[in-house]
Amino acid sequence: MKSLTGNVQNSESYQKIPYQDLKIDRVLISRPNQRLGNTLLITPLVQELVKFNPNITIDLFVKGGVSHVVFENYPQIDQIIKLPRKPFKELVDYIKVWIKVRGNKYDLVINVHEESASGRISTKVARSKYKMFGNEFLNDINSNEQVHLGKMPVYQFRKFIENVTDHKIESEYPKLDLKLSLDEIEYGKGVLSDLIQDPSKKTLAFFTYATGSKCYVSDWWDKFYVDFKEEFDQEYNLIEILPVENISMLNHKLPAFYSQDIREIAAVMDNCDLLVAADSGMMHLGCATSTRNLGLFKSGNTEKYKPYGKGNSMALVTDISSEGLVDKMKEILQNQN
Repeated sequence: MKSLTGNVQNSESYQKIPYQDLKIDRVLISRPNQRLGNTLLITPLVQELVKFNPNITIDLFVKGGVSHVVFENYPQIDQIIKLPRKPFKELVDYIKVWIKVRGNKYDLVINVHEESASGRISTKVARSKYKMFGNEFLNDINSNEQVHLGKMPVYQFRKFIENVTDHKIESEYPKLDLKLSLDEIEYGKGVLSDLIQDPSKKTLAFFTYATGSKCYVSDWWDKFYVDFKEEFDQEYNLIEILPVENISMLNHKLPAFYSQDIREIAAVMDNCDLLVAADSGMMHLGCATSTRNLGLFKSGNTEKYKPYGKGNSMALVTDISSEGLVDKMKEILQNQN
């Protein structure tokens, strides 16, 4: 274990320095996971690093191609080093990736998720003055900052700063942010206006799909539909945002928007007043825009994945009943006015 703990596992293993003398100009963030939600959950850490040093250069060690889309408007992102999804079928590319990781030199390497074997190996392999393996400062399972996957790496970085320099950062945690451009938001407004019936009304969006056990069945959505349509249909436009699988759990009862372009979907979400979404990457995408979000969870990893940030909320909802959701929606909408 000691061979994998780097320079920050033991705060006595290095000499403390003044905050202004801590130079972190180049960072590697390791999160070799291809899922949209997990990629978006890196954005608060990237913002925290940029706040620490606006001229910082950041490389990402990832899987899949979604990182290029998510970080399109982050000029601080330099190289996106992509691990092949099937290393034994792409052995040459797999070896090249590790050579590239080893060939660069960093001031700090951050493994975002301590349980990622590839993340820990990449942190070990990379050349860097400081290394964080993902669990150095985690000691309270009841602390949201130490559990939530959007906040936890930011908490780790702040504790690293504190341990190296005695400087404590206590500002608000950055939220998820796709950094949509004004042009993208305006384009999304146009797409939405072509979909809705009354441009004078605000819009509520629903993302009804999720993978596996996180998905609520069509009968559940049918019952919820009766409730929210009766409450909101007169005052708001109601739309459904469809997944890449083009599945509607509402059986197309609402005007539906479909796109395979993540940033286009986010731009449409950004022009809505509220997104109600089952626990999914699309829920996190909504949280990375300026709209308010209500995440629907059955149980389990709510503390790790729940929406956070001003105006965002979550609800624990069973497979059987959607009771209380309309009131929760009304509460969110009233609080943003």
